[in-house]
Amino acid sequence: MTTELTAEARASKAGEEPYREPILRVAPRPGDINANGHIFGGWVLSQMDIAAGIIASREADGPVATVAIQAMEFIAPVLLHDVVSVYAWVERIGRTSIAIRIEVIAMRDRGRQAVKVTEGLFTFVALDDEHRPRPVKRG
Repeated sequence: MTTELTAEARASKAGEEPYREPILRVAPRPGDINANGHIFGGWVLSQMDIAAGIIASREADGPVATVAIQAMEFIAPVLLHDVVSVYAWVERIGRTSIAIRIEVIAMRDRGRQAVKVTEGLFTFVALDDEHRPRPVKRG
């Protein structure tokens, strides 16, 4: 499998932080609370998948499907009054796949505190009209 590092991935390996705008910014609702009073992890995971899918579809210039979620961990809980920002960028591109790095930041206390709540690596495959893997269009 041939992979190509993106500018963001190269900057990350060099210890630099490129400036990014969030792909999604959303506030959880009371129905998203689990039995512990925190936001349900599945809700957070779905927001991550939506954001990653936006980037992967744009990069693939067509439909994509999530095929793997790797190295994901919840670092801190998401609380009801948080505003959640989901950042996503291409980490690598293979022949038919695209790996998207995701980072989720919760803004608390009316935006005075930023808390990294989770991160992960989502892999997508580009799909053809028959819903089978197809090469990612380059350039």
